Amino acid sequence: MALKKAILAGGCFWCTEAIYKRLGGVATVVPGYTGGTMADPTYESVSSGATGHAEAIEIEYDDSAIPYEKLLTIFFHTHNPTTLNQQGADVGTQYRSAIFYSDDAEKQMADNIIKELESEKTYPDPIVTEVVPFTTFYPAENYHHDYYDRNQNQGYCSVIISPKIMKLMKEYSNEVKDEFK
Repeated sequence: MALKKAILAGGCFWCTEAIYKRLGGVATVVPGYTGGTMADPTYESVSSGATGHAEAIEIEYDDSAIPYEKLLTIFFHTHNPTTLNQQGADVGTQYRSAIFYSDDAEKQMADNIIKELESEKTYPDPIVTEVVPFTTFYPAENYHHDYYDRNQNQGYCSVIISPKIMKLMKEYSNEVKDEFK
């Protein structure tokens, strides 16, 4: 089975990693940094907002089990794509909403989903998600990997991430791996 990769930024990568690792057809999810100018960024440098990088995830997935379009649909329904450089209390360009496409087909699919959501007036405000070409992904430090699953009782996790997981379970239960149900 040949796996494909998708790179998404939807605010804090602890949130997006926790969501996507629960989906059937997803083999791996790695938190990291992309979209900026600094080579080999660290959490501290990205958090400063000076690198241009966003907190993002790299998803390896089986397109026959979960197509790219479904990954994007879930992306738009599990974060707020209408707030510029912000997700809740997380503020800065490192928390922007962005889709980093690898080819013209991915770009077209992202653009089409945004147009559809806008025409249906799914959100009261315009979508500000960037759709930009992918360049380089830098994995985050090891302590960020599986952060939610290791720290579910920590304040940020229980207040911010757990409700997103509950929304995923409610709206996309058919897509969730049995081990997480």
